[in-house]
Amino acid sequence: MQDWAQTMRSRHFPTERNVVPAHITLFPALPADNLNVICSFLTSPRRAPFVRIEAPFLLGRGVAYRVVSPGMRATLAARISQERFTVQDRAPWRPHLTIQNKVSPQQARELLERLSQGHKDRQTSAAALRLWRYLGGPWELLSRSPFTYTD
Repeated sequence: MQDWAQTMRSRHFPTERNVVPAHITLFPALPADNLNVICSFLTSPRRAPFVRIEAPFLLGRGVAYRVVSPGMRATLAARISQERFTVQDRAPWRPHLTIQNKVSPQQARELLERLSQGHKDRQTSAAALRLWRYLGGPWELLSRSPFTYTD
């Protein structure tokens, strides 16, 4: 499924802005002082969570697929003090897979129309967790932790 997601992102995302691989963001800005807790979580063995990719939707200036994955981020969220979360991380989680962004609203509407025709939900398991650090423009990959087993 990662190959499909990456192909979709590569095909539709503006090349100059496509700097990280296809992904589902669990937390936009985890507090850096919790790095040890986060890294411990990432390296502990865990079952790959179920993921269902649902119908595409309009982001305004892009298109994303809705994602359903019950409990995917709850285990990590429970390990970090909620008052340490940013406002964005405390907001309700709306998981999605962005395949286009930063285009004109017209381009986004046209892509949504094409992708919606004949859409069928896809089911899979997540492959890995990645931890990125934003460096004011570029991103730095801090770790990639594959899931150790699936159902």
